[in-house]
Amino acid sequence: MKRIGIVGLGNMGIGMAKNLVDAGFPLSGFDLRQERKEMLSELGGTSVDSVSAVGENSDCVFVMVMHGSQVQSVVAGDGGLLETMRPGSCIIVTATINPADIKVLIEKTEEKGIELIDSPVSGGKSGADSGTLTMMAAAKKEVLEAHRGVLEAVGKSIFHVGESIGQGQVVKAALQALIGASFTAIFESLVLGTKAGADPEILYDVFCASGVGSGLLKGCGALILDRKFEDTGSHIATMYKDLGISMAMARENGCAVFTAATAYELFQTGMSLYPEGDNWAIVKFLENIAGTEVKRSGS
Repeated sequence: MKRIGIVGLGNMGIGMAKNLVDAGFPLSGFDLRQERKEMLSELGGTSVDSVSAVGENSDCVFVMVMHGSQVQSVVAGDGGLLETMRPGSCIIVTATINPADIKVLIEKTEEKGIELIDSPVSGGKSGADSGTLTMMAAAKKEVLEAHRGVLEAVGKSIFHVGESIGQGQVVKAALQALIGASFTAIFESLVLGTKAGADPEILYDVFCASGVGSGLLKGCGALILDRKFEDTGSHIATMYKDLGISMAMARENGCAVFTAATAYELFQTGMSLYPEGDNWAIVKFLENIAGTEVKRSGS
């Protein structure tokens, strides 16, 4: 059985780690935060003290950090994975980053004889916890198939989106443009209906039963009604970063993305007002403008 490693044990990484351990994979992991390493140990994984130690102990390593610069440092920086991983091993980048930030790793991994899978994920903390992530994997087909069992330990829907490294990030950036625009529409619609006199719970029920009903709507709508705006596993900074990648890709390709641009601006406002909040905290900004509040009766 392959020995697995993971670098980055945040809300997403720790859920993935749990499912890898539950699937029977020997797992070692690293995070800059001691409490996160302790969480890994409690799950049955092995906490190590450096990125290079993860590479030394692993046949396959997941990289689940925040930014492209961090991915590059983890993979190819001083003390990075390429210093200790053996030829024939594999690095799976599940972080969401700019396509250019992973393309620069192709030559470096090839020089070491190490395979690279570009596979950002969707599904949030709940998907990571339940092992039902959607994975957008770009890699040589034979490399993907050789590691499908590892991917299936953390994901439910695994799409081979192409053989060119970077294509996974392209698909994810397009998806995040849609998700960001969807969030904006949900927030505005709930505030509009509530301000005009509709019961927020009725709005929510009707929306969910309509043609736009979705897991995204059901999940964030319920959190808004319950006034849960922090520590729900979907920090506003992550979506803001992802939308920035979508906007950069639009500029590079000469695409007009009007609704995604509006979402990006709204998330930028949300970041300023609610830096510790989750995505749905933005609804409070719209509520303040309208002078209303979307909440359950009696709450």
